[in-house]
Amino acid sequence: MKKKVLLTIAGYDPTSGAGAVLDINVFQDLGFTGMGVITSLTAQNTRQVSKVYCPPPNLIIDQYKSLGNDIKLCGIKVGMLGCKKNISPVAKILSRNSSVPRVIDPVFQSSSGTWLLEPEAIPDYMKAIAGQITVLTPNAQEAALISGVQVNTLREMERAAKKIYELCNAPCLITGGHFEKETSDLLYDGKDFHVFKHKKIDAEVHGTGCFLSSALLSYLSKGEALKKACHLAINKTLTSIGRSVRIGHGQNLFSFPNLNN
Repeated sequence: MKKKVLLTIAGYDPTSGAGAVLDINVFQDLGFTGMGVITSLTAQNTRQVSKVYCPPPNLIIDQYKSLGNDIKLCGIKVGMLGCKKNISPVAKILSRNSSVPRVIDPVFQSSSGTWLLEPEAIPDYMKAIAGQITVLTPNAQEAALISGVQVNTLREMERAAKKIYELCNAPCLITGGHFEKETSDLLYDGKDFHVFKHKKIDAEVHGTGCFLSSALLSYLSKGEALKKACHLAINKTLTSIGRSVRIGHGQNLFSFPNLNN
C-alpha cells in the first residue's frame, strides 16, 4: 500500500537540523512519505547561519510541477522562503492545493540574527498567503513582527493571534510564550482561544519551529481536528526535544532513531 505524500517547501540546511530535510524526517517518522521543494540554500552550522542564497523563482515552480505531474500530494508545509521574490511562486502553489491541509511556518529570522526574509516583505508575505492556508505557526518573535504587538504575556499573545487571524484569514498557533515557570502555546481558531501549557525544557534545540509545523501537518493529514492536531504536534515536539543530541558546538539537533534502524 502506498503511503500518503506530504510536501515541504523550504530551505536547505546543511546540518539537516531544520528546513526541508528535517521536515521530511518528521513526515517519515509519522508514517508519511516526505518530499521537498527547495526555496533557498544556506551556509550554516549548529551555531549560526552565515549565508543565504536564493535560486531563480521559476525553479520553485519547476520543482513543484515535476512532482505534481507524477505524484498526488496530501498536504503542504511552507517554511523558510529566503527572499521576497519567492513569495509569488509559493502563493501560486498554495492556491492550487486548496483541498489539502496547508501549514505555514513563517520563518523570518534565524536564532543567530540572520534575516531569512527581508523584513520589509513581511506585509506582502501575509497578503499573498491570506485565504490560502489552513493554519499559521509563528513563534512569539515572528508573531510580533507580523502583528506589531509585543508578545510578552498571555494577553498579548491573544491580541497578536487575533490580529494575525485578521491578516491571513486563518487560524494561528503562536508558540514559545515564555513565562515564569512554564511555556505556553496559544491557538486562535477565529472564535476561541486554546492554551497549551507545558514546563520549560532546559535545552537549546535547532529547528523546533520546523519540527512542530511539520508534525502539525502530519496530524492534520491523518484527519485530526485542528485543536487535537496542535496538542499532538506540541507533545511530539516536546518528546523529541528530550531525545535531541549534541553534534557540534551550538544547538542540539533532533534525532530519529526509528528512521535509522
